Amino acid sequence: MNAERAVRRGVLAIAFAGLLAGGAYAQSPDPSSQQQDIKDDKKDIRSDKKDLAKDRADRNADQRDINKDKRDLAADRKDRNQDQRDINHDRRDLNKDRADRNKDQRDINKDKSQLASDVKKYGANSSQAQADRKDLHADRVDRNKDQKDINHDRKGLAKDRADRNADQRDINKDKRDLHADRKDRNQDQKDIHKDKKDLHKDRKDLRHDRRGH
Repeated sequence: MNAERAVRRGVLAIAFAGLLAGGAYAQSPDPSSQQQDIKDDKKDIRSDKKDLAKDRADRNADQRDINKDKRDLAADRKDRNQDQRDINHDRRDLNKDRADRNKDQRDINKDKSQLASDVKKYGANSSQAQADRKDLHADRVDRNKDQKDINHDRKGLAKDRADRNADQRDINKDKRDLHADRKDRNQDQKDIHKDKKDLHKDRKDLRHDRRGH
């Protein structure tokens, strides 16, 4: 009876020991699986670093584009403002030359009337008529010169307006470029933040896998 009890106890002890050993084995990590996790984590980290470096390079390139856009915008605004000043100057010149031309025309009309009166009063070859003809000729020369100035002012005004409009188009393009480059830069900055988070997480996973937990 005692022998049978002893055998029974021995069998139970062996079974219990087997259960403990199996549980311990189940809890201990598989070395090959752990090594694979570590390898994968290192690969993820290398990939994260590449992504981070690329996004930083893109962000820096976009920032350089932004700086160039700002310089272009400032230069085009300066050109546009100078063209506007030229336009204002051309307008003043045009208005002055028109006033001069109109005055010369009035002088011509007056000279014609005076000539007709003096011819009737003193004769066609009188000194008064000759003086009137001389004044009429001089006023016509002045009138014609003022008309040439007006034509020149109109050409200058048209050219300055074309330049001003071209500069304004350049300004509008610069603004669009600046907006697009800022948008790209901001997206790259978001990507950089995401890459940093991914890198931090993968490094944390690597430490975790190295500890075997």
